[in-house]
Amino acid sequence: MSFGFAPDSSGSVSGQLRAIEPAEWNSAGIPLLRDPREVVKDLHARHLPSPSTAVVAVYDATGRLVASASFAERFGGTDGWEHRNMLLAHLRRVVPHDLRRPHPVRTAVLLVCREGESSWTEADGAWMWGLRDACSLHGLRCGAYITLTPGGWQVLGEGRSGRNPNSDTWAELTGRSLEIGPAEGAPQAVRRAVAR
Repeated sequence: MSFGFAPDSSGSVSGQLRAIEPAEWNSAGIPLLRDPREVVKDLHARHLPSPSTAVVAVYDATGRLVASASFAERFGGTDGWEHRNMLLAHLRRVVPHDLRRPHPVRTAVLLVCREGESSWTEADGAWMWGLRDACSLHGLRCGAYITLTPGGWQVLGEGRSGRNPNSDTWAELTGRSLEIGPAEGAPQAVRRAVAR
């Protein structure tokens, strides 16, 4: 005799997958970026993200970048649990936790470079859930979620966007073709942690 839970075959998102809907994200009180265009340009210049690459960055109370890390998304799922685990692993590598502080002082921001339209997707909802949970577990304040698509960048929930950089900019800068596939992403030298 064995015990366990039978998998949910109904495809229900609420029972199995962890994600945040846009309305929930908008009402969560996520702090606004002071200058989203500069944040996006700076993170893009540091990491040259290609499609299927995420960049997590931590800012201090004055808005100064403390550390950042970029990594390729390996599974392409829509469950925030996996996204949370990836984010937490990279946060632990680049900054110590702030769990002993009575209130979060530093803020984590996530930029995800992907193909497709700039509008919200289920994968975005999973990233948002993962960012919020990873921040809670690392003692950080949950900051903005930014997508980088062929049409440009967008801060979801804020309505602020721009055309450049976009998800194709890394190929123009590195001279590489998008035919290398999403698993390879940006060159290994570019997928790195950056600490200041």
